[in-house]
Amino acid sequence: TPEELNERWRKRIKYELLLKKLDGTPLDKAREELHRRYKNIRTMMSQTEDFEKLETYLTALTHCFDPHSSYMSPQSLEEFRIAMELSLEGIGAALRWKDGYTVVEQIIPGGAADADGRLQVGDKIIAVAQGDDGEFVDVVEMKLTKVVRLIRGKRGTVVRLRVKKAETGETKIIALTRQRIELHEQEVKGEILPPERTNGKRIGVIHIPSFYRDFRGEQRGREDFKSAARDLDRVLRRFQQEGGVDGLIIDLRFNGGGALSEAIEVTGLFIDEGPVVQVKSEHGRIKIHSDPIPEALYKGPLVLVTNRLSASASEIFAGAIKDYQRGIIVGDTTTHGKGTVQNVMPVARHMFRIFDQEDRGALKLTIQQFYRVNGDSTQNRGVHSDLVLPSRLDHSDVGESFLKNALAFDRIAPVEHYSAGMVTPEMVNSLQRASQQRIQNDPEFRKLQKKIERFIERKNRSPGRKQGLELHFRIQS
Repeated sequence: TPEELNERWRKRIKYELLLKKLDGTPLDKAREELHRRYKNIRTMMSQTEDFEKLETYLTALTHCFDPHSSYMSPQSLEEFRIAMELSLEGIGAALRWKDGYTVVEQIIPGGAADADGRLQVGDKIIAVAQGDDGEFVDVVEMKLTKVVRLIRGKRGTVVRLRVKKAETGETKIIALTRQRIELHEQEVKGEILPPERTNGKRIGVIHIPSFYRDFRGEQRGREDFKSAARDLDRVLRRFQQEGGVDGLIIDLRFNGGGALSEAIEVTGLFIDEGPVVQVKSEHGRIKIHSDPIPEALYKGPLVLVTNRLSASASEIFAGAIKDYQRGIIVGDTTTHGKGTVQNVMPVARHMFRIFDQEDRGALKLTIQQFYRVNGDSTQNRGVHSDLVLPSRLDHSDVGESFLKNALAFDRIAPVEHYSAGMVTPEMVNSLQRASQQRIQNDPEFRKLQKKIERFIERKNRSPGRKQGLELHFRIQS
């Protein structure tokens, strides 16, 4: 009944208010934050489009099979392609939604907005028009995804923005010609740390945000198509040209994976020829994927840094490095635990596209499981770290084991592979003892440990509260 529904909402809001009070938020501020939260939720819900409803329904259906099968609407499929290809057609600005306004958070170097120079961080976009004489569409209180669709478009076309300037508050109209935007900030990047920070050693640090690969560019014969393995290869060769490094740290934290082929090629840069991963089909057939590169590009000391959000392709790479005794794994207790492979299949079959030109999105379906060369699956259990560092994320309900309908861990027969011999049990034991001593003596680690203890206390005090992550989302246009 309406009365029961209102009572349920009253309890829900009271519960959220009490949680904020437990976190130390003053009552007036807590009320204000909750009012703003529910106002934003109502605004978003009122603008839910039909394709979003369909996507939500079909994804809920596919999640009955496993947590990684889903339906992607044409809009979500486009975002997926942008993430894999690291490029889009637009003006080159990262936008965020704040209190009903679309706000410029970053100007992407090399993009149309950067070259023009008039659009600045903090500016509010209040209306968008197409071409030189199109009518302006008011975008105040409009969902960010809809605003972005208005701003993006084919390269060479014009979009006009009505902007409220952050510095002066005055309103200006800015016309920009869309172009191809390369998302260089999301590429593999590396640097050699100054020797004074590393006891005189030359230590290289490389960040791999994802295992991206521009499949469409590759199919079209583009020689410079984007690839994580190619970019990593370039960074390693640059290190060699700059005098080499005494050791290498690769940061895989928050790397949710990507293309299977990229994980194999990246691993091949650090091992000589040999198997990298085993893949089992839905029929139970096992296929061994081996390193395509005859010789390792880098053969020195290696450390991989992971956390609970290092998943899929990251776990293939980390698992191979561990099985070959090629390097040390440092980070959270284990990685995410995603040991399945998905295939993206267009909904409209090729044979019917001559009659039906409409893009109906795609299904991302789990079709295979992958296994390490030692025969273990990474499913649910992930790849365990040799050295565990204190982390709040490590105590959050994050990982495959917390997802509904996740497949169980299993193992298959190991495949023959060599040992690089660069990591031994004695070495790991010695490093663990030294690491624990450093954690106990380091003031920053002690502070972090106290924060973790408070987090666990709040988590145990509120067993019904889901302990996950608050992520900040933005969209490039």
